[in-house]
Amino acid sequence: MRYAHTVADVRAAEAPLLVGLPDGALMQRAVAGLVAHVVRRLGRVYGRRVAILAGGGDNGGDALWAGARLAARGARVDAFAPGATHPAGTAALLAAGGRRHSVGPDGPDEAARRLLDQADLVLDGLLGIGGRGGLRPPHAALAALARPERTVAVDVPSGVDADTGAVTGAAVRASSTVTFGTRKPGLLVGAGAVHAGAVELVPIGLELGPPALEAFDDADVAALLPDPDAGASKYTRGVLGLVAGSAAYPGAAVLATGGALRGGAGYLRFVSEQGAADAVRAAHPEVVATTIEPGDADAVLAAGRVQAWAVGSGLAPGPATDQVVAALLRTDVPVLADAGALEAAAGDPELRRRAAPTLLTPHEGEFTRLTTTALGWDPDRTTDALRTDRLATARAAAAALGVTVLLKGNRTIIVDPDGRTRVNTTGTAWLATAGTGDVLTGLAGSLLAAGLPALDAGCVAAYLHGRAGQRVTPPLAASDLLASLASAVRDVRDARAAA
Repeated sequence: MRYAHTVADVRAAEAPLLVGLPDGALMQRAVAGLVAHVVRRLGRVYGRRVAILAGGGDNGGDALWAGARLAARGARVDAFAPGATHPAGTAALLAAGGRRHSVGPDGPDEAARRLLDQADLVLDGLLGIGGRGGLRPPHAALAALARPERTVAVDVPSGVDADTGAVTGAAVRASSTVTFGTRKPGLLVGAGAVHAGAVELVPIGLELGPPALEAFDDADVAALLPDPDAGASKYTRGVLGLVAGSAAYPGAAVLATGGALRGGAGYLRFVSEQGAADAVRAAHPEVVATTIEPGDADAVLAAGRVQAWAVGSGLAPGPATDQVVAALLRTDVPVLADAGALEAAAGDPELRRRAAPTLLTPHEGEFTRLTTTALGWDPDRTTDALRTDRLATARAAAAALGVTVLLKGNRTIIVDPDGRTRVNTTGTAWLATAGTGDVLTGLAGSLLAAGLPALDAGCVAAYLHGRAGQRVTPPLAASDLLASLASAVRDVRDARAAA
């Protein structure tokens, strides 16, 4: 498991170390890890050109001290400073043969631009984890000259909010970030994750409390995957009831069913109208399909006992869907609502009264409509809030509704009503195509039926879904995921066996 903590948590953990350790010792721990990362990136140090974007804070000091060590090993190191710099770090760099260049209000001059263009690697230390808002000139001018493919951010890319991942103006975009003590939430979510690139954690001895954010690794997913024992039957492994598809969208039913069959439950009861049921029978002969008239909630419940329901893929919002969703929300088993079922769930007061777990899986547009209907939130403000603090916005909705929310996106967020939050770090931009969400619905529903709590079911499903997408050679179609899911499961099981 990977953990991330807020800036306030980090400051509180650093305070006793700064008092108890010799002056500068904590910084040197960070510098050692930063230098090791840079050396791996460069391959060799002697004769390489390194540019430092140096601000006046501790991250600038880290970068300058790292530059001093690199200069001592034969690198040419040039630091570009739009203002005051860390005194000890600057002195160390100059003593090792590095150079410091002042940058005026209009940005770097032509000579400085040439040096930046010639650099083999750029270290971004303009701002620290306390930075807020976009970069101001001339910081922004320096950031624009740092090519992402050769830029390493120190602790957090300058211009990225360390707590939220928001990028509200000019910001450094790096191919890797070396962060100290703990990951910061803003490195894992939203635009911040894109600007950070690959994140490497350097431990520096911080004693931290509960994290603000968690992220699964292969081992975490493998430990939660349902494994049938020798005495298992299709019923003891869990039965999922899946209500999906319509005359207009039979393919959604086929995709959701395919995901459900690979999620660990032993038995799938599929319920839908004639066209969708026929399509599922043809594609997945192992499924028990029940045909109903649209909106026949009694027939849905009569399909048989289940351990969880998943509803919504390929359903059109309207009275028929409302009736089915209302009936499922009044059952005593977990319910996953997606797509066409979200609007019905949002308008049903039973949503917040349920004792059994509920997992809602909206994308951002659906999230905005859901919170507008269910909570009375202003849609424009919600859209803005998702951009500036995606984590807090998802947490607020989950707490207010008393449900688990899986908010889809470039970095999918899964939040329990109590505020526990995870982010999924697998996936590819090629998953942004029609039908992939239907596969996720079936997969997560199956994991719910197999006995996983809603938070775990959502996290495991999102992780495997992303892993499956990464295994597909682009361009990706949603149906490609069905064949790839088994390989994704094997990947994480192999990782557990190798650990």
